[in-house]
Amino acid sequence: MNSVTVFLAGVATTALVSFSAVAYLAPALRHILIDLCGTTERANFWTAFSNLSLVLTPLIFAMHQIPEDSSHAPLVLQLSAQLEWALIGLVASVLVVGLVISRFIPPSRGVPEVTSQVYRTPHAGDAKPTAEAAQRSAQG
Repeated sequence: MNSVTVFLAGVATTALVSFSAVAYLAPALRHILIDLCGTTERANFWTAFSNLSLVLTPLIFAMHQIPEDSSHAPLVLQLSAQLEWALIGLVASVLVVGLVISRFIPPSRGVPEVTSQVYRTPHAGDAKPTAEAAQRSAQG
């Protein structure tokens, strides 16, 4: 194998790993973006944008690391160096997308407020409240 073959194998492996990460994250990312964006059309755009970032960033990192014929290192080690940079790019892009999305999620969203007492709304057919119940409501 020459350095061109090793380089292309590294880029192909990077593409495969990147597309696998996108396929794994896509369902959860889409649900979050629909919730945050409010419409499916907006969420579709930001999902596509995020997917491109998750694929292209590792590819750019992988293309930056070019194996050299003059190097005395075995080609497998040169391939691993290229894949190392690709994975750094993938992790960086996942972290950036996660941080950006997390900044738009309100901290109290979806967490029900817990109260110390449970109040029941009286219905027309309910009996009159007892003196004990009236005393509790006056204290609370």
